[in-house]
Amino acid sequence: MRFLHTADWHLGRLFNSVSLVDDQAHVLDQLVDLAKQERVDAVVVAGDVYDRAVPPADAVSLLDDVLSRLVLGAGIRVVVIAGNHDSPDRLGFAGRVAERQGLALRGTLEHLAPVLFDDAYGQVALFPLPYLEPAFARQVSGIEEVRDHQSATAAMLALLRAQWGDGQRRVLVGHAFVAGGSESESERPLSVGGSGSVAASSYEGYDYVALGHLHRPQSVGSDRIQYSGSLLKYSFNEVDHVKSVSLVEVGQGGAVHVHRVPLVPRRDLRIIKGTLAELLASAPGDAARYDFVRAVLTDRDAVLDPMGRLRECYPQVLELQYVRTLGAAGTESAKASDHRQRSPEDLFRAFHRDMLSEEIDEPALEVFNGAAHAVVTAAEDRGG
Repeated sequence: MRFLHTADWHLGRLFNSVSLVDDQAHVLDQLVDLAKQERVDAVVVAGDVYDRAVPPADAVSLLDDVLSRLVLGAGIRVVVIAGNHDSPDRLGFAGRVAERQGLALRGTLEHLAPVLFDDAYGQVALFPLPYLEPAFARQVSGIEEVRDHQSATAAMLALLRAQWGDGQRRVLVGHAFVAGGSESESERPLSVGGSGSVAASSYEGYDYVALGHLHRPQSVGSDRIQYSGSLLKYSFNEVDHVKSVSLVEVGQGGAVHVHRVPLVPRRDLRIIKGTLAELLASAPGDAARYDFVRAVLTDRDAVLDPMGRLRECYPQVLELQYVRTLGAAGTESAKASDHRQRSPEDLFRAFHRDMLSEEIDEPALEVFNGAAHAVVTAAEDRGG
């Protein structure tokens, strides 16, 4: 059996107020083409299909288009589970009707039957397990001790284990944070503290575990426990990620082969660094200047309207940062006493140290004191 493992589409996501729907459609076209070319038996989406519980209309339309092309157009079965970003009931709407057409939509924990496939070596049972909110898992399992994600996972996996058949090869589709996985800024924490993690050993007995939630493609604890990663880069700390979809083959005796197929984004994420003048000068020769950009400026002096000027050359610059290296003096100033009890000169000295990591020279200080004196005198004259 061969299937595509993907997750964390986050359809409808905004990146610094910019809609990513067109960018998501671009890579989903590649996913559909790959599924057809490889003649896979199924496409598995391991949660966080949408970015929020009530998705925008264009995100719903995009999902409808992709599923229609796969299920109706190509005759490929699709299995979708809800992640922590999805509304379980909304995602699972009309699931019983859709499953007859080859589309298994599993949002809630009420329907835990496996999706069955047959190949030359027998049967493969694919168990969809939507995101486990401990309170819901406690209600379904009837086990009062279910209080965190680890105990919720153990309880629900016990229910699935009761459905195992002799001689089956087994695949689990889940949405969880497996302890030891590498996190990104763009993931919504499952809980406060460590109670949101699940031990990799929980998944014993499965030939392959197709997971969603973590946005970096990776295996955790074992080569058989895999995150496919997100569809796109959703934060600037993911600039080094290579986003992909996993082509999985489950062979004789449960032998598994995983091949990650890169996805090519419509617009990539990049971080550029230098003085404003340097960045503006290099822009005409930058073939990727329409990417989403974070600009890190190294200017030591103030610059006029840096964001506006950068956007003339990099239309999708979304963030602007300055390099500021705090030395010991800067650290001291951050811990200083109440600023209301300090003189303007003292405050400006501290500000200069914080910004440039060096002491202000006397000529510059004289200029400041002259300007400050004029402001203070004017305020006093007004009775301020």
